[in-house]
Amino acid sequence: MKFGKVGQVVLVTAIALVVATLFTACGTLTVGFMFVPTTKQTPGQMEVYEVNSESGSLRRIPTSPFPSGGRNPLAEAVSPNYQNLYVANEDDNNIVQFGIGSDGKLYPQSTVNTPGTYPAALAVNAAGTFLYVVDILQPVAGCSLANACPGDIAVYPINSDGSLGTPVANNSTYSDYWPLLLSSSNTTTVLTPTAINVLANGNDVYVTAYNPSTSAGYLFAFSTSSTGALTELNNGAPLSIGAEPVALASDSASQYLYLVDEIDNQVDSFSIQSSGVPSLVATTATGDEPSSLALFNDEYLYVANSLDSTVYGYSISSGALTKFGTYTTSTNPVAIAVDPRNIGYLYTVNFLGSSLSGFKIDQTNGSLINTQDSPYVSSAQPTAITGIPHGGSVK
Repeated sequence: MKFGKVGQVVLVTAIALVVATLFTACGTLTVGFMFVPTTKQTPGQMEVYEVNSESGSLRRIPTSPFPSGGRNPLAEAVSPNYQNLYVANEDDNNIVQFGIGSDGKLYPQSTVNTPGTYPAALAVNAAGTFLYVVDILQPVAGCSLANACPGDIAVYPINSDGSLGTPVANNSTYSDYWPLLLSSSNTTTVLTPTAINVLANGNDVYVTAYNPSTSAGYLFAFSTSSTGALTELNNGAPLSIGAEPVALASDSASQYLYLVDEIDNQVDSFSIQSSGVPSLVATTATGDEPSSLALFNDEYLYVANSLDSTVYGYSISSGALTKFGTYTTSTNPVAIAVDPRNIGYLYTVNFLGSSLSGFKIDQTNGSLINTQDSPYVSSAQPTAITGIPHGGSVK
C-alpha cells in the first residue's frame, strides 16, 4: 500500500512523536551516573555508568572510559554541587579536577601535585570549600617506599570554579601538611594512612592508619576551622584501634562513625562526643578482609568483604550493628556505594573480577537482591566508586 503526500507527512509526524517520547522516557530512566577508576591501563581510566531508575542496572555511557590524568587512580571525591570530580592518581602523585557534564561526561580542568607522595584517600566537606588529601608518605628528604616515613594529610581550598588552591599552611615546621604521628615529637614511626572521612556538619575529620611493622591500627581525629586549618584532638594522640583499619563512614547527623579492619575482620562503631573524639560503641564481626562500607538512610550498613567476595548487611540501632544477611558479589570487592539519588541500589566494584555487582535494597528490612544483568563488566581492575544524581540535587 502506498501513502499519499498527506499520509506520508502524518506518518513521519507520528514517528517523530514516538521517537521523541522514547528519548524523553529514556532520559527520565537515568537517575544518576557512577564514576569508577580502573588501574590496568597506563594512564588510568575513568569509567562512567548510567543508573537505570526502574531496574538499577548499569550501562556504560558511549564515550566512556576517559583518561584519569595519571597512573593508578585509586581514590575520588565529588563536590557537593555535583559539578566537579576529583581523582587521585597514586603513581603520579597528583589530583585531577574534572568538570562533570549533564550527560555524565568528564572534562579535565586542572591538576595539582600533593605535598607528599602516593595519595591514597580523598574527601570533600559538605560545604564544598575544602578537599582533604591523605598521602602515604609525607615530604621528608630521603623518604621512599624502600625507606618509608609517616603519612600526611593536606587541606586544599576549593575555588569557585572547582579548582584547588594552595594547600592550607600548618606551621613553619610542616608548612602545607599535617604529619600523621603517634605524638608531636615522633617523626620516625612509620604509619601508613588508608582512609579519611569528614563529618556531614564539617566540624571534624578522621583518618585511619596502621603500623605495618606491628599490625597496630590508629584513628586520628581533627577539628576544623573556617580557614581549613586542623587541630588534632584527644590531646594530640590518635586512638589505638585494631590491626589494619582501611575504611570509614559516618552518618548524616554526624553522631556515629564506622570503621572496618581488614586484618581483625571487624567493623567498629563509634559515637562522636561533643569534643569530636570518637568513643567506641561496639565491635561486630565481618567477613574475610573487609575493604569498604556504605550507609543507607542511616538505617543499614553494608560491608564489602574482599577475600570471600561477599557483602554483609547490618541494621543499626544507636550505632550498634546487627547482621541480617550475606550476599555474594563477583571476585574481590574493594569498594561499595549506594546510588547517588538514594533510591535504594547498592554497587560494589570487584577488582579481580573486573566487574561491578548491583543490588536492590529492600527498604523494609535492608535485604539485598541482584539488580538486572548484574554483574556488569568493567574494562579491568576497578578500584573505587562514587556518583552524582542526574538532573539536580537529591531531595
